[in-house]
Formats: sequence, structure tokens, C-alpha cells
Amino acid sequence: KPVSPEARKKVLDAIKKLDFKPNEVARSLVMRRSNLIGVVVEDIGISYMAQMVRGIEEIGRMYKYDILLSSTYGDIETEKKIIDFMFTKQVEGIILITERAKPEIVYKLKEQSAPFILLDKFYNVGDIHTVTIDYVQAVENMVKHLNEEGHENIIFVSADDNTNVSKDKLKGIKAAQKDFGVNIELVDVNDIRVKPGYEAGDEIMKVAKENNSTAVFLASDDLAVGFMNYCYEKNIRIPDDISVAGFGDLPTSKIFKPTLTTVQEPLYDIGAVSMRKLVKELKEKTKITQTNVLPTQIMKRESVAKINK
Repeated sequence: KPVSPEARKKVLDAIKKLDFKPNEVARSLVMRRSNLIGVVVEDIGISYMAQMVRGIEEIGRMYKYDILLSSTYGDIETEKKIIDFMFTKQVEGIILITERAKPEIVYKLKEQSAPFILLDKFYNVGDIHTVTIDYVQAVENMVKHLNEEGHENIIFVSADDNTNVSKDKLKGIKAAQKDFGVNIELVDVNDIRVKPGYEAGDEIMKVAKENNSTAVFLASDDLAVGFMNYCYEKNIRIPDDISVAGFGDLPTSKIFKPTLTTVQEPLYDIGAVSMRKLVKELKEKTKITQTNVLPTQIMKRESVAKINK
């Protein structure tokens, strides 16, 4: 309005004939809206981060938002440059997906007028709104499942990295010991990747022998895969000789043989909810400060055997 149908038809015909494409940069300057969300990831090659990005992108499309995606590979100077670059492209908000976010990056984002969401398993988010899970309850749920399958002596393999997530998982272990009366021995490793899980194999089996442990619960799927590789090389049968459980439900947990019993982190949903939160903040012009805690579930597969008492 108030364009006449005749004038509208002429314009649309000209657009079709000339294959005209509107200049979105010019439009964003006039409208003061770019419909762009910046997504900064540590490494798109990290499986769980890619799943979060998928949730972000698909929900963004529903709300007519596009994403501008870039990886930092853990370099803080690159991260600063990427954030500055994204704001030159008039992004309306930023979602930062990383491990152990640097405080100076968080402060840099806080200084901007555009809203942002931090998705970081290990950072103490404080007053920053985020989307996460209840790690304490998730660990308790897995121990409960193992106990219901007859396992009373369990080993928990945890990364001794002093992060909030690791602390929450250990809180879950202590709570489970109290609630279910199980005996849980701890084995510490220096990281949650595959290699430390493999390298800890000798110590895990030594502790298992000393305590008659029948199940090993590892703090990540990568650790579990590393330990399962160790068992394969040592002719230790899973779950006949020992049961194994992980945390995360990464794609490898479904294709590794035997398939891995694990805690499913709703990674896609974390990304999707983050985008919804950001869009809501942009549309309603209100500051959203609450943290969303999403539910987890136990994926029961082949790596845990039932023990008949």
C-alpha cells in the first residue's frame, strides 16, 4: 500500500525479467535489521558443536534469520577478530559455542549492545543466560540405571580439570552413592578425549580387580570409546567381562560395537532453544536472563549387561 495492482505487476515483471536481487546490506541499513545471527564456534569439526549449530540454523530459518558461521580453533586473537568482523556485518546477536570461554571474550560481548548467548560446558556463566543440562541429576540417573541392572561396584572415570561440569558430575556420584548404596571408585584422567580413556585402561582394570567392579562409567563418550579400544586389544569382552557406560550420546556411541549405553545430551535442542531465546529477546526488546535447563535421558544399548543376583 498504496501501490496499485497494475504498478505492482509491472515491478514484479521487471524483477523476473532482469533477475533482480535486492541488496540486503542496503536494506539492513535502512531497516536497521539484518536478520543475521553470528555463530562463533571453537571448531565446527567437533561433533557436539556441529549438532548445536544444526539446531541453531534450522530454528533460525523458521524465524527468517540466517547465520554467519566461523570457527576460531581456540585462538583468542582470531576469536576477537571474528566477533569484530561479525558486528561490521550488522549481526543482530551472537551465539558463542566454545570450551572454556576466555573472560576477555565474554567482557567484549557484554560491551556490545547486541544480545548474546554463551554455550560452554565448562565456563561459570554467572549472570549470562545460557542453555544447559543438570549434570548432577544426569550422573545420578546413570548410576541408578547401572544399579538397577545389578551393578553394585562401579568405577567412575572423570577428568580432573577443576571445571564446573566435572565438579557437578562428581556431586552426582556422591549423591548416587548415598541414595543407592553403591560403591563407586574414582579414576582421574587429564582430559575427556579418546586417548586418555585408552591410556587409563591398565589403571581402570586394576581398580576393577581390587574392588570387584562390574561396570565402568566414563565422564564422556570419547573416554568410553578409548577404554573400549583398550578392552578390544586386551581381549576383555564388553559387556561379558565388564560393562561400560558413557556420557554425551555422540554419533560414535551408536556405531561402535558393542553400541554404547550413555547419557544423551540434547545437543540439537540446546542449539534450537538458544536461537529461540535470542529471537525472542530481539523481537520483544526484553533482556532474558534465566538459564534454561533441558532434560536428559539414558540411552540403553549393548555395552551394559544385566547381572543376576
